[in-house]
Amino acid sequence: METIFIKSLGGAGTVTGSKHLLKTPELNILVDCGLFQGIKSLREQNWESLNIPVAEIDLVILTHAHLDHCGYLPLLVKNGFKGRIYMTEPTEELAKLILLDSAKLQEEDAKKANQYHYTQHNPAKPLYTQKDSECAFEYFYTVKENSNIKLSDHIQCQFKPSGHILGACSVAITCFDKTIVFSGDIGRNHSEILPIHDFFTKADFLVMESTYGDRLHEKADLYDSLEHWINITVKNHGNIIIPSFAVGRAQELIYMLFRLKEQNKIPHDLPIILDSPMAASATAIMVDYAEYTTVEKRKWQEIIGNIEINRDYKNTEEIIRDKTSKIIIAGSGMITGGRVLEYLKHDIGNSHNTVLIVGFQAEGTRGRALLNGSHELKIHGSYYPVKANIVELTGFSAHADQSELMEWIRKYKNTPQQIMLVHGEPCALEALRVKIQTDLKIPVKILVKDEQFALK
Repeated sequence: METIFIKSLGGAGTVTGSKHLLKTPELNILVDCGLFQGIKSLREQNWESLNIPVAEIDLVILTHAHLDHCGYLPLLVKNGFKGRIYMTEPTEELAKLILLDSAKLQEEDAKKANQYHYTQHNPAKPLYTQKDSECAFEYFYTVKENSNIKLSDHIQCQFKPSGHILGACSVAITCFDKTIVFSGDIGRNHSEILPIHDFFTKADFLVMESTYGDRLHEKADLYDSLEHWINITVKNHGNIIIPSFAVGRAQELIYMLFRLKEQNKIPHDLPIILDSPMAASATAIMVDYAEYTTVEKRKWQEIIGNIEINRDYKNTEEIIRDKTSKIIIAGSGMITGGRVLEYLKHDIGNSHNTVLIVGFQAEGTRGRALLNGSHELKIHGSYYPVKANIVELTGFSAHADQSELMEWIRKYKNTPQQIMLVHGEPCALEALRVKIQTDLKIPVKILVKDEQFALK
């Protein structure tokens, strides 16, 4: 019998840096190739060599285009990778957008560090450049959902929509006599703009995310929650600041806010400003691939026509000077950078304003600090007192909660031999492990970074 091994090079014991290596007698397959984000000790791992020679990786399968799943691709290619990178068509477009933006930010950060001498490195260098990103695009290879892709004589794979973001998929790899399913990031059982996730029904082994393995999302109606906080803030002549992920979350927000205006539940003349060049581009991609959503292309065009999209940073300064109440949707989603920082500098110290947190906030980010009740926020070297209302709406999450993850497992007609948990913080991993083993009687292993595990 041929032995197959799995080895997580990232995304094990944390929610970031996803890289899972499937070592087989015919191919070494890397599922996802993400950057580490969050606290410094995690980010520093991006500069470390992978615990395998890059030349030994034959191909990459990309489940979706978020940076923590695709952001390491330019480095992989820069370091010698020459194989195909498989993904869906929408994922290809979004990954190109995200990787170019990531490289641009790194180049800008390195330039500022050298200019203002706030780095120990002389000179500071970007992790990779825009040119490096473009070189990686040469290896992109798109596939259709639900089609069988032959990878070698005894290995094939299939993509199924996971409902997480546009183009996101789970992937089943059939290798000799074994089927290994990589969940990717699993979406909710309901989305305002995406079809709910599809699922496989057969697997010998599951490699599964556990982002919210220790909690249930709130059941409150999101439209009601948005309406409540928007109207309270407008009544107090304040602003609503929504730090948002550019891909997926921003589009869901503008759709829901449009619906609220249609139903006269929030002021029809309340300005909605999408201040994120990347979110603007991601929205255009979603319109181009409207058939992958539950919203018709014509409706998307109407929605976009009713918001203000700002790409120019000079206009951001003008928007900040305008003291009328407004809704600002700006990156980044975890408040680690981007234009939302400029709005927070001016608005977070005013109790009339509201900051809506609508996505997962990793350890070490400003977003997590706000959720933990921090009384001040450090931005660009200065501290700003937190007096605005900080409101978390967990129902917006694009990740399944514990009950939805359990339901996803129950779809399998045969009981998997083993479930391997990844993409979760320690408390979430452990809670989901116990839940699965107790309720479903399936053996569960929490994967450890760089530890090789045989699939027997």
